[in-house]
Amino acid sequence: MGAMSTTLTAPDAGAGDPSEPAAQTGDSGRVPAFARPVGFVVWLLVTGAVGAAASFLLLYERVLLWSNPDHVTACDVNPWVSCGAVMNTWQASTFGFPNIFLGVVGFPVLMAVAVSLAAAAGRMPRWYYAGLQAGVVFAFGFCVWLWANAVYVIGVLCPYCMVVWAAVIPLAVVTTARNLVHGVIPASAAVRRVAADWWWVAVIVLYLLVFASILVRFSYAFTG
Repeated sequence: MGAMSTTLTAPDAGAGDPSEPAAQTGDSGRVPAFARPVGFVVWLLVTGAVGAAASFLLLYERVLLWSNPDHVTACDVNPWVSCGAVMNTWQASTFGFPNIFLGVVGFPVLMAVAVSLAAAAGRMPRWYYAGLQAGVVFAFGFCVWLWANAVYVIGVLCPYCMVVWAAVIPLAVVTTARNLVHGVIPASAAVRRVAADWWWVAVIVLYLLVFASILVRFSYAFTG
């Protein structure tokens, strides 16, 4: 198939902190569309909005459960797909408070970061992008842990949580690829080229791995 066409001529390829190395993908002065200010902001806004919507829906259901322990959540479909069942596990309050609060706060903050980048035309210092990278790595790692527990320990899926996973996967991949391309994460030219041209493959592979794990683990639910 070759590299997906995502490059645009970029006179301001190194948009960001002046000390940040100009983005390099193998062609001087060209960067992928997703790594340019407008493209990156759009990715942050879309994934942030999707994650925030799912988080607030979870918060709404959690409040209803607090007020009525017998409440049946809107996403209680069957014994294997139930937000309510997952909310009643210790994993749903990993840090001593409901995980929902992390999404309710974190995704709006992500959208605020996107707005700040749009206002500055992407010209933020390296530490700003490094901080965003750290936050995204935490979110991705935490989602991987929650996925493993939901699929292999609890044995119940939360649809709204899965929407959050679906938002965090491209958020993590695109942010990491952008920071590789722009030199925020030190890497060789070959690694930068791979990140620029094949980031979308990583997104698809991660989605397929999640889908396959669910299909295999809950095969009895589909065949029973």
